[in-house]
Amino acid sequence: MTQFDLKGMDKAIERMKALPNDVRKKVVMGALRKSATLVVKAAKANALGHDDPATGRKIASNIQARFGSRTYKHTGNVMYRIGVANPKGAIPKGNPDEGDKGPTPHWHLLELGTETMRATPFMLPALTGNIDAAIATFAGEATKRLDKLT
Repeated sequence: MTQFDLKGMDKAIERMKALPNDVRKKVVMGALRKSATLVVKAAKANALGHDDPATGRKIASNIQARFGSRTYKHTGNVMYRIGVANPKGAIPKGNPDEGDKGPTPHWHLLELGTETMRATPFMLPALTGNIDAAIATFAGEATKRLDKLT
């Protein structure tokens, strides 16, 4: 897990604190979604080099940002998870090739490696290489949304 602090957002944070909770949530969710989209695009670009050309599966097609509704319900914190999604349910026996958006259960083996294969990460570099851009996108989008409200 990567954590970071927002610096230089004091004025915007004070403006947000003055808003009702539901309006504040909309501002934060929209701005966070924009910055998460930036990281998703970078992860998709990184994943393109890891796909097996012999199959129709594409890891990049399964990379998504999803709202952390359970976290929001329990803590009230807005969160987006960025990861490789697979279709719900069990992967069919024999793991058939279902094309572009077919299941890619092997993605974590590439990302983390195994005892016989070196890791070739594509998700973590997408985040670490874009932290500054994601923060700038969040700050700009949050400020823009706050300006629309006032």
